[in-house]
Amino acid sequence: MRAFLVFATLIFVALGSWQVQRLIWKLDLIARVDARVHATPVAPPAAGQSPDDIEYLHVAISGSFDHTKEALVQAVTKLGPGYWVVTPLKLEDGRTILINRGFVPPDRRDPSTRVESQTVGEAAVTGLVRLSEPGGGFLRENDPGNERWYSRDVAAISASRGLQGVMPYFIDADATSNPGGYPVGGLTVIQFPNSHLSYALTWFALAIMSLGAAIFFGRLQRAAG
Repeated sequence: MRAFLVFATLIFVALGSWQVQRLIWKLDLIARVDARVHATPVAPPAAGQSPDDIEYLHVAISGSFDHTKEALVQAVTKLGPGYWVVTPLKLEDGRTILINRGFVPPDRRDPSTRVESQTVGEAAVTGLVRLSEPGGGFLRENDPGNERWYSRDVAAISASRGLQGVMPYFIDADATSNPGGYPVGGLTVIQFPNSHLSYALTWFALAIMSLGAAIFFGRLQRAAG
């Protein structure tokens, strides 16, 4: 029993140390993302860059929207349930970037209810780079054939619209108001679960308990001997 408890102590210490390393990594990630979000907007990243280097990058671009190829992705926001309006933006260099222009409630799902926002000609967009969300939502797969989108899957949306040269990420537009008030941008939620400290303390507490139990059983064995 004593040998088992000593072994368990070593395992718990190792697990606690690993959680401390994860905590340091998570805090660094949060700091890097916060710096990106509040940095001066830059040009959109090229294809092939590491996702870790571009997610939540603050960018500014201009191009022309193709509103005929927008996709509505189901969303739940602080404004309630509704849809993200995801629209391709064609850049002068030939590239296309999907723009999440923002949120609309169910009664604004039909583009005819927000004609003012269907801008024609060159449009400027400032926002945050987001990574593609392949597959769908929780227990629900995207159904392109029936226009049921539960996640902002760049590849699937692009394929369903016959788009070429699309960048492998999308951009969440900022809170700059659109004509007519919809879509509502600037609703990006940046949240990183960070329970590593509590996990580390739990493992170290278990290590202390196991070590205490090992010492206790060791004394019992010596007393019995």
